[in-house]
Amino acid sequence: MNWYLTKMVFRIICGDGNHTAQFDEQLRLVTAGSREEAFHKAQLMGVKEEEIFFNQQLQLVQWQFISVSELYQLNELIDGAELYSRIEEKENADNYLHIIQKKAEQIRFGNTLEMLNLA
Repeated sequence: MNWYLTKMVFRIICGDGNHTAQFDEQLRLVTAGSREEAFHKAQLMGVKEEEIFFNQQLQLVQWQFISVSELYQLNELIDGAELYSRIEEKENADNYLHIIQKKAEQIRFGNTLEMLNLA
């Protein structure tokens, strides 16, 4: 069995969908015997995790699985190896830096529940 890093993409639609498009990109580890098996396994996970529910404003929220957009075999795990990189462009750099520092503090001091409210 091999380890694979997959990027699974979901679309989030609230209400009638009249809002800026939202997508959730998730990195997942998958074990499989081949690249094709890893892709299929990740696709099945995505479909199983589609959701429809009502939010606090009683709007219908849909999490639609789009697909697996990236798949990498991990030949070996190396301390400090880069698994993912994404460049962010933000209008307000100070606000972004503040949020990053707050998240780091929450991780350092173990207040995970508070961290979830920062995003």
